[in-house]
Amino acid sequence: MSEAGIVALMQKTEEWITPELNTVFEKNISDDITVKAAMYSLFAGGKRLRPMMMRLTSGMLGLDSSIDPDVKYFAATLEMIHTYSLIHDDLPAMDNDDLRRGKPTCHKVYGEGIATLAGDLLLNSAMERLFSISEKNPGYIFAASAMASNAGLYGMIGGQSIDIASTEKNIPLEKLIELQEKKTGALIEASIVTPYYLSKQMTREQSASDETAIALRKLASHIGLAFQIRDDILDVISDSETLGKSTGKDERDSKATFVTLLGLEGAENRVEAEIASIKDILADFRNKGFDTTDYEILTDYLANRDR
Repeated sequence: MSEAGIVALMQKTEEWITPELNTVFEKNISDDITVKAAMYSLFAGGKRLRPMMMRLTSGMLGLDSSIDPDVKYFAATLEMIHTYSLIHDDLPAMDNDDLRRGKPTCHKVYGEGIATLAGDLLLNSAMERLFSISEKNPGYIFAASAMASNAGLYGMIGGQSIDIASTEKNIPLEKLIELQEKKTGALIEASIVTPYYLSKQMTREQSASDETAIALRKLASHIGLAFQIRDDILDVISDSETLGKSTGKDERDSKATFVTLLGLEGAENRVEAEIASIKDILADFRNKGFDTTDYEILTDYLANRDR
């Protein structure tokens, strides 16, 4: 894996998305404690993989640069949704984590009440942003609706619901895949397909039969699983200093993972299978004349990441 390649993509993404993230709350409310807590988590570091994938889709498909400001707007909105989910996920009532991205979690700094409100604020503000841009451009309504759905019961929240309900229970591999495709994969799907939805001002009916949209959703599914299975592996073989978050918590909380169901070697083999599927889809895009170079860099990173 080219470490320099993925670092360059991360740096470009950070430079691209940071100015937009700085605008998500108006300056006149910046002194509010809940806003401070939300911004603490929004800028607590992280890989910005979801905004990165929005950039990569736009670049791969050669989308008109005129929509870049709107792609960036949606990318920041999705990052708000992702950050809210992390704040709530870390709370004592959920995963009870003290460390996130190498820093104390939001509730350890601001208390559980403010951290809960900070997550609520990020989600509510994200929905406000989706309504606002859809008012200005009705052609974006489906993209906004799909992103909201990916964050809800049919997506991330649904996955979290299965996760909590499955604690200390034996669940089949199929159920674990459903859990992770919702909990992790749904926001990754939003990252990968949203730029295309925006560029085509696509409707729900069009998205169901559009070949490129279908291929992008398949790409997202395999990327999401590869990412999550590797996460499960790292929870076992790595340490909190390297990862910047607690390790061993899946075993602590008696949660089913790809390692507990498949074993360490089996989980590694499943990652390889998901990576092979990603490469096959990218090859199809490449054969159609699209530039997949940056997605290939991301794929190598997903296969070999150690943090």
